[in-house]
Amino acid sequence: MAIHKKDSFTQKEQELAEFAKALAHPARIAILKVLAQHNECICGEIVEVLPLAQSTVSQHLKELKNAGLINGTVDGPRSCYCINWKAFEKFNTEFSFLFNHLKLKNERSCC
Repeated sequence: MAIHKKDSFTQKEQELAEFAKALAHPARIAILKVLAQHNECICGEIVEVLPLAQSTVSQHLKELKNAGLINGTVDGPRSCYCINWKAFEKFNTEFSFLFNHLKLKNERSCC
């Protein structure tokens, strides 16, 4: 049976990495900015303001949704998305804790 190296890390470490991975594309950052400006947004409106094809925007929306960063509903041909602020608050807290912990562990200059 194969052992996944990912399993060697804590659940929190894996979740933080998945969150960071979901944000690790400029198109996804741009999509989040558009959603933040509108509280709710239809996919077609996002496509109109980004220099990307509709299929590309849809793929990025899928990644953001799979990561739990956005919520979305499909109503026939219309898709409606909004930011999952609870997820952002959770990860903001966890990243802040991580960064503060790392900083405390290395208060002296190493270089």
